[in-house]
Amino acid sequence: MSELAADSARLIVGGFTSYQRQFGEITRRAKQRFEKRDWLGLQTDATDRLDLYKGVVDEVVADLREGLGSDVDDKSTWAVMKARYTEFIANREDWDLAETFFNSITRRIFSTVGLDPNIEYLDTDFESPPTAAAEPVYRAYTDHSSPAELLEQVLTDYQFDVPYKDKGGDAAAAAAQLTAHLPEVGALRSIERVEMIRGVFYRGQRAYLIGRVYSGLAVIPLVLALANNDFGIEVDAVLLEEDDVSTLFSFTRAYFHVETERPYDLVRFLADLTPRKRSAELYISIGYNKHGKTGLYRDLLRHLALSDQQFEFARGTRGLVMVAFTMPGYDIVFKVIRDSFDPPKQTTRRAVMDKYQLVFHHDRAGRLVDAQEFEHLKFERRRFTDQLLTELLDEAARTVSVEGDHLVIDHAYLERRVIPLNLYVREASTRAKTAAVIDYGQAIKDLAAADIFPGDMLLKNFGVTRHGRVVFYDYDELTLLRECNFRVMPAPITPEQEMASEPWFSVGGSDIFPEEFRSFLGLSGELRERFEQHHAEIYEAEFWTSIQDRIAAGELIDILPYGPGRRLRGS
Repeated sequence: MSELAADSARLIVGGFTSYQRQFGEITRRAKQRFEKRDWLGLQTDATDRLDLYKGVVDEVVADLREGLGSDVDDKSTWAVMKARYTEFIANREDWDLAETFFNSITRRIFSTVGLDPNIEYLDTDFESPPTAAAEPVYRAYTDHSSPAELLEQVLTDYQFDVPYKDKGGDAAAAAAQLTAHLPEVGALRSIERVEMIRGVFYRGQRAYLIGRVYSGLAVIPLVLALANNDFGIEVDAVLLEEDDVSTLFSFTRAYFHVETERPYDLVRFLADLTPRKRSAELYISIGYNKHGKTGLYRDLLRHLALSDQQFEFARGTRGLVMVAFTMPGYDIVFKVIRDSFDPPKQTTRRAVMDKYQLVFHHDRAGRLVDAQEFEHLKFERRRFTDQLLTELLDEAARTVSVEGDHLVIDHAYLERRVIPLNLYVREASTRAKTAAVIDYGQAIKDLAAADIFPGDMLLKNFGVTRHGRVVFYDYDELTLLRECNFRVMPAPITPEQEMASEPWFSVGGSDIFPEEFRSFLGLSGELRERFEQHHAEIYEAEFWTSIQDRIAAGELIDILPYGPGRRLRGS
């Protein structure tokens, strides 16, 4: 058995090595895509990279079933395999990801409910990193005569096949913003040290140089956003605040492409810049979403171990498609699909899951909440309020069951919790809710620019993040914008047509009449006035068809993860 277990462990290591090699090949192409301004190619690479993991796992599972034969479901064999696997990955720089890969294999073989520490990594088997880094994940800069000279050296060290348009001018302008920012955060006027992550972060139509500045007792984030335009590469924006960096790594954004030999060190560096983010979220943001899911689950187990609180219904309007619940003080929402849907919903379980899969593969444009899909979750039954438990068992019996003192959830989506927009406009200050309603309109526009039509645009389906950004999280009616048929409402010709309670003209399944949004969105009074001051064009079919035309022409509309005030040239 020992030899068979060792061979099987090597096979899994080989599969993981193959995955990492292919992941790296796709990631490395991002530099060339940026240089050639091949935004569609980068988008295709992003989708291919997301699909890579499942394909490799499928191959490894098939090989294991063939090689192990009747022993494939023998847990004693797998316990030995896990021990040998730990030995084999002990010298790897990516041991943390390798452990998650092993878990993916065992959960596919056994469909484990909860966790089995004998055949899975409940937590890492290494108390500390088993290997020492060959070099730091960052470059350090200490010798400089001025901040402008320092930043010019930083730009020089990140070379592209396309020249910088005005490297010295950009460095001077960025340095001016940095030095003006120092006294605002209690730093000295001098810069002692700058550390910049070696890898360049690519996403959308931007590349990002990310690091930190040491000045006195202050440690300040430093992000230089690079754009490649007709005249060369230039610094488009400078981000110096934690909130700006946190937004850059938001759970509403597509994953970065960044090369790194040692993800553990990269995530630790990023965690110092964004201390309110979980390490799991940062792993997800750089494309290691499977390991991020592992981290989220471990974080949940730690929270449960330290708390006696119960799961309860999430705040907001009861969903017709999902049962949504959370726990006080915990910023994750669990969503379970109901067995059936009350009118007016006309969809299926499979269709709902397909919508979530669409969002997973699509550019989320900073407006769609990333939903992580989990299977076979197991919790103590006592951790659920009576009302929630009853609803789960009555309305999601296909997914939820009781096993003794535990509740088993076969399938759920986990999302970051946000404040439902309908509650926010009811409870927030006038200034805050006005800003949210204006951003709500911008969210609809950003989604349209990303080829997404939300379908149900009521306030209750949008939420407000801790940064005050409005995002969309109800996907059962979401569709691609290109599949919609936006029409102008025909004018009535006769009095009978004008007074008709039902449409007197033919309406197709994909027909949408934007002028109806004025009454449908549910805004009134001053909030409606402010919304229409900024976004009245949303009520016009021409607005939507013009975006469709741009998308049909192959244009990828640039949606920036920072505001105009952060841009170097303010536009």
